[in-house]
Amino acid sequence: MQFFNFFSLFLFVCFLFLLIKWKNSNSKNKRLPPGPWKLPLIGSMFHLLGGLPHQVLRDLAKKYGPIMHLQLGEVSLVVVTSPDMAKQVLKTHDFAFASRPKLLVGEILFYKGTDIVFSPYGDYWRQMRKICLLELLSAKNVKSFSSIRQDEVLHMIEFFRSSSGETVNATKRIYQFSSSMICRSAFGEVLKEKNKLIELVKEASRLMEGFDVADLFPSLKFLHVLCGMKGKIMDAHHALDAILENIINEHKNNGELEGEGLLVALLRLMKEGGFQFPITKNNIKAIIFVSTF
Repeated sequence: MQFFNFFSLFLFVCFLFLLIKWKNSNSKNKRLPPGPWKLPLIGSMFHLLGGLPHQVLRDLAKKYGPIMHLQLGEVSLVVVTSPDMAKQVLKTHDFAFASRPKLLVGEILFYKGTDIVFSPYGDYWRQMRKICLLELLSAKNVKSFSSIRQDEVLHMIEFFRSSSGETVNATKRIYQFSSSMICRSAFGEVLKEKNKLIELVKEASRLMEGFDVADLFPSLKFLHVLCGMKGKIMDAHHALDAILENIINEHKNNGELEGEGLLVALLRLMKEGGFQFPITKNNIKAIIFVSTF
């Protein structure tokens, strides 16, 4: 009974805190696009129930126009559905909209957002993007990976040939093919723990899907623990970190700083130094992991 009374009081205090914040945010004079009606505290979240997010947003856009405002908890956002307006956001004013919002999953899984996808736009992002473009996506390097692509294609063809007359999950096999090819291009070798890494990539994708309630109320840090999301993300992070740590240590202990693969290139550049932002082992892990998606 004492625990129930304490928990009820705790929820009531949280409710008052959110209500005060909601009133203060609404009291500010903001020029916002039109949008659906909002409820106290949760805002427009009610409108996203009962369907897939992209379909719900499409239906709302038909009613409120190609640019509309949604309030999701404490997060205020503008949804753009017009191709012309999307061009303005993604091309004409891309610098203003280049950074992604800070999410718990990105902060933990990608080592405080030090990869390229979740890293905020700035000097560090430009440095790492330049390195990845020169070391992985240049025409010379893409061509050098042709042997890996051919080898993986032959493996897939051989699998389908040997499975003649049997039921085969083609989607799963093609996903394994693309994942294996990406892993070999990133690490420069066939990984012993490739299957486990692929499963962790799938788990990370699941954790990043949809809306996390805790991210919609960033001032209430306890929600990450209460919802159980933080524990799941930390478990995936620890498993991922152990694999990447072993791979990096094997390369360093064997002196494998020459050859193909993004990992080898990043380890070589970390050793050479001379960058505005020194490359750390966690930076390498973050970039390597995001490159496997």
